[in-house]
Amino acid sequence: MEILFRRFSTVGRSAGQRNSEKKPTMTMAEVKEKIRASLGLPLTYSLNPVPRDHLTQYEPTPEDLPPRSMQDSFTSAIIPLSTDLMLRDKYTAFLGRLRLGRLLEDMDLFASWVCHQHIYIPKLDPSVHLPYTFVTILVDRIDFTPISSKVDQDVRISGHISWVGRSSMEIVVWLEQFVDDDWKKITRALFLFAARNATNTKAACVNQLIPGNEEERKILEGGEQRRKRRIQLQEQSLFKVEPNDEEQRLIHTIFMKTIPGDIHAVNESYLPPNSVWLSDTKLSNLILTHPQNRNAHDKIFGGYLMRQALEMAFSCAYMFSKLRPTLEHISDIAFRKPVPVSSFINMVAHVLYTEKNYMQIVCVANIHDALTGEQFTTNEFYFTFSVDKQCPAIVPKTYHEAIWFLQGKRKMEYARGHA
Repeated sequence: MEILFRRFSTVGRSAGQRNSEKKPTMTMAEVKEKIRASLGLPLTYSLNPVPRDHLTQYEPTPEDLPPRSMQDSFTSAIIPLSTDLMLRDKYTAFLGRLRLGRLLEDMDLFASWVCHQHIYIPKLDPSVHLPYTFVTILVDRIDFTPISSKVDQDVRISGHISWVGRSSMEIVVWLEQFVDDDWKKITRALFLFAARNATNTKAACVNQLIPGNEEERKILEGGEQRRKRRIQLQEQSLFKVEPNDEEQRLIHTIFMKTIPGDIHAVNESYLPPNSVWLSDTKLSNLILTHPQNRNAHDKIFGGYLMRQALEMAFSCAYMFSKLRPTLEHISDIAFRKPVPVSSFINMVAHVLYTEKNYMQIVCVANIHDALTGEQFTTNEFYFTFSVDKQCPAIVPKTYHEAIWFLQGKRKMEYARGHA
């Protein structure tokens, strides 16, 4: 991962953001305000959102959008934990460390701000608000360094566009903390955003990306490879095709371990030693959302969902292992549908798979609309945690659980670099 950090941060250094330079002066609170002002959104929530239909007349054509470089979109901001004590309290976990869920929330918001930096419409009157809507499609993967973060030191968040399609943008965002007079890297994430028109009714084209040097060319090629990989993984999903031969043999091996000796009973299963039934690892919570958790378009903010899911998964891993878990990796997160304000979010977490001292947690976010009665799944979040002891094996009872077990195994292998 260090190689990836160096490659992406090359763009920042080229844009004049070297580690030895002054800290960025813009805070994340100011980023949020700039996004609101750029889109022409009100300061407060209203049951009747401000119409943006008049902005559709300013929607650009591909010919109106000149090519952009990665340096054009590079930007950074600060989370001033060293000076803002009230803010620090919001970022402090109960064990006195940085609250990673809060940082994920900031990274999603910041990725949206990078999209604003990339879009350039020369013909657009400066007095006209940006005729776009930016929607989080997925978070490709999030990796963490061994750096132990501190709650009393500033965090710098940086990012730039790393790949574009016709109406989609990949953004790389990374976090660093100011420790011992230098910026130490904490984590890096890849976000995929869709560009929509002002009323969010159809796709909108974006500026194309032209690499400015060899490093940027490699980053752009990597973005295209990740796009192809995402398509391949979707086609091979266990929720679309049957398990492969090796996975089917594994399920049968687990089944044989649950047969109690010479007794063959249809409705009885034997739990092998040092094992836990998958169904017994369940942890759930019901969350009522509020306007303060909305994004710029009056839907529940994707970063808020990520924070809730991470903290639910952390709790699940903690209760399962009886030790404080360390977050190692977050797999790809897909945002299927927007979540209306006032929805109930039912977060359900399970331990799907374990290997040595690692555990793979899934947190499924199901949405319940109290007004319409509609229910749907908006996200599946996959987290890899580690602890300082061997984890008990996970055993599925049903074929349904077995598929989820295999899904967890695949995510674990990818997270640990075995795939």
